[in-house]
Amino acid sequence: MILVTGGAGFIGANFVLDWLASQDEAVLNLDKLTYAGNLENLASLEGDARHVFVQGDICDRALVDGLLARYKPRALVHFAAESHVDRSIHGPGEFMRTNVEGTFSLLEAARNHWSALPAGEKDSFRFHHVSTDEVYGSLSPEAAPFSEVHPYEPNSPYSASKAASDHLVRAWHHTYGLPVTTSNCSNNYGPYHFPEKLIPLVIVNALAGKPLPIYGDGQQIRDWLYVGDHCAAIRRILEVGRLGETYNVGGWNEMANLDIVRQVCVLLDELRPRADGQSYFTQITHVTDRPGHDRRYAIDARKIERELGWRPAETFATGIRKTVAWYLDNQDWVAHVQSGAYREWVSRNYEARA
Repeated sequence: MILVTGGAGFIGANFVLDWLASQDEAVLNLDKLTYAGNLENLASLEGDARHVFVQGDICDRALVDGLLARYKPRALVHFAAESHVDRSIHGPGEFMRTNVEGTFSLLEAARNHWSALPAGEKDSFRFHHVSTDEVYGSLSPEAAPFSEVHPYEPNSPYSASKAASDHLVRAWHHTYGLPVTTSNCSNNYGPYHFPEKLIPLVIVNALAGKPLPIYGDGQQIRDWLYVGDHCAAIRRILEVGRLGETYNVGGWNEMANLDIVRQVCVLLDELRPRADGQSYFTQITHVTDRPGHDRRYAIDARKIERELGWRPAETFATGIRKTVAWYLDNQDWVAHVQSGAYREWVSRNYEARA
C-alpha cells in the first residue's frame, strides 16, 4: 500500500485514479476535503477495496501516526497543499499552516515510522514531495528555463510556502537520512480541475455566457503539463528516482495566458458553438493584474528524461482537446463543485478587478 495525501484534489485524485488503473497496489488516501477536495473525483472507485479513504488533516500528527502504524504504507506521496496564488494573497495564514506546518508534521511522522521499520522495509520506503515551479520565481523572456539548480526566488505567499516545504524535505533527508524525492512541476491542466484556475475557469465561464477574465495584458507565460503526464512522471520517480534528488516535470509547452484562452475559445466554437453564432472570443475581458504576478515560468525537464526516461506523451493540442471535451461531458460535476462559497470567491477575486 502507498499513502497519498490530498488524494481528492485535482492532481491527487488524478494520481489515485491513474495508480489504481495501472497498479495492483492499494492506496490509502488522506484528504481534509477543503473546498478543492471533492470525493466526486473518485466516484469511479466506489466499492473498490484497493482504495481506502480517510478524511483528515495532515497537521493532525496523532491521526497520521495512527494511519502509518495501522496500514504500514511502503511509500508516502505528498500532494496535500493550498495552491492558488490569489487565495494566498487574500489569506496567507492557511498556506503557512498547510504547506509548511503540514509538511513538517508529515516528515516527522514518516521519520518516526521509517526509523522503526525492519532493514528491508526501511530500505524500500519512500517519501515523495510534490512541489511547483513557482518556487523559482519569475524568468525574463530570454532566460533559460528553470533547471533543478536554479535559485529559489518565490514571489507570492503560495510559492514562499511551497519553497519552505521543499527546504524541509531536503533537510530531513540530509539530517536524518529520510529517503525522499521531490518533483517541481509546471502548470497542470486536465480533468477534475477546480474552476478557479485559468483553463477550467475559462471553460465554465464561456459556457455560462460570462466574461473570460484575463489578468493585465495576458502575456504571462507558463509551461503547461497535462495531468496524466504528471502522474506518469511521479510513478517513474517512485520506481527509480535517486534518493535526495529533485526532478523538474514540465510539458515543453510555453504559452501566454491570452493564447491559452484563445485556444480554448477555438475548441468551444468547434465543439459547443454559441446559440447566437458568435465566437467565445467576444467574452474575453482584461482585468487589473494581481500583485506580484510573475511574468514567465519555464521548466527544463531534461534531467528526468535523461535519468528516468520520462517525457510527456501529450502535446498541448492533444491535451487541451481532451480537457475541453471532459468538461463538456461532465457538466454535472462542474455544477456540483460550484458552491455558494466558490461563487463568492470568484466575485471577490475577479469582479472587483474589472
